[in-house]
Amino acid sequence: MAKKPAATAPDPSANGDLTDTILREPAERRYADQLEALKQNDTETPPTNWRLSPRSVLAYVIGGKTLKATIGGKSVEVPITRKFFGDDGIVERAIVTLASERALLLVGEPGTGKSWVSEHLAAAICGTSLLTIQGTAGTTEEHIKYSWNIARVIAEGPKPQNMIPSPAMVAMRSGGLLRFEELTRCVPDVQDALVSILSDKAIAVPELPGDALVFAKPGFNIIATANTRDQGVNELSAALKRRFNYVYIPIVGDQKTEVKIVQQRAAELLERYKLPAKLSPPVIELLATVFREIRNGKTSDGVSLKKPSTTLSTAEAIGVALDAALHSRFFGGGEVGPADIARNMVGAVVKEDQEDKVALKEYATLVAKKRGAKDKSWKDFHDALVEQL
Repeated sequence: MAKKPAATAPDPSANGDLTDTILREPAERRYADQLEALKQNDTETPPTNWRLSPRSVLAYVIGGKTLKATIGGKSVEVPITRKFFGDDGIVERAIVTLASERALLLVGEPGTGKSWVSEHLAAAICGTSLLTIQGTAGTTEEHIKYSWNIARVIAEGPKPQNMIPSPAMVAMRSGGLLRFEELTRCVPDVQDALVSILSDKAIAVPELPGDALVFAKPGFNIIATANTRDQGVNELSAALKRRFNYVYIPIVGDQKTEVKIVQQRAAELLERYKLPAKLSPPVIELLATVFREIRNGKTSDGVSLKKPSTTLSTAEAIGVALDAALHSRFFGGGEVGPADIARNMVGAVVKEDQEDKVALKEYATLVAKKRGAKDKSWKDFHDALVEQL
């Protein structure tokens, strides 16, 4: 009797639908309609090997307009959403740098959106944000330049087809952008492998006959990121610093902007996780207020507070909002309230240093309790926070 074949799950990718097969879509896929609309409406000539002109790249990142375009054979209006909330001049300087021969280094506190900006710039400029090197203590020069398929080298010797190109080499050959995350996490010897790439725009391959060189095509450049908490871990050499243009991304300056960021990103994440839970504006405002006051060590009415050692970035606030929505969905009534925010605050503030719990207790006692006497939302927040602590 013939054995019945094992049942297999349907493959959505067979029909071009990848939304259920990957956890997070890269920017060029998620915002493909916006990029296409900007390309169709681009009236300026892009630099060599750029998909969009600098003005259109800026429009993609800062958003704020709606364009008519033909998508999927249909004429539609495509709203261009804002990807970066902050000084538009920061984005302009980044784009100008990438159009030059200088590399770009985005510097700032953890969670300020450096990688987010890097990803969207790469998606808009060269069409892919996937040419990425993640800097760690274990990153080697091979990760930056190239390596070999050892089995084939033993059988056939070093040949171009036996080489395994790094993301940097792929970007050079295509005239694309390389994203180098957490550059200062790499040891100095590895960092210096970038010096020749940035200076000569070429990678030497001495194993090949004739001292072969792989030259970069026009459009090639590097976007690197480094957070200020890692300064001094592996200091960049003077030679490498000189080849980067530094652009500092600060923590969000005002609460109104921070509320917008948390609201938009939380909504996108809730959509990705297919959560019916909703975050009301008052709850998001309370969350942003708590983060801002603890981060600054001072309340809006002038009460001084102990600052925790943790960086309470906007990204952390978004994480708390998502965790609160998940908690409400699975263990609550589905509507996110101040108590859900409080239950998920402790893990965001208190990490390695248990002394940070003191800062959170102080905030609960001096601020939340006092406000809770007049406002039920703050009372719910206070009671849940004290319970967690």
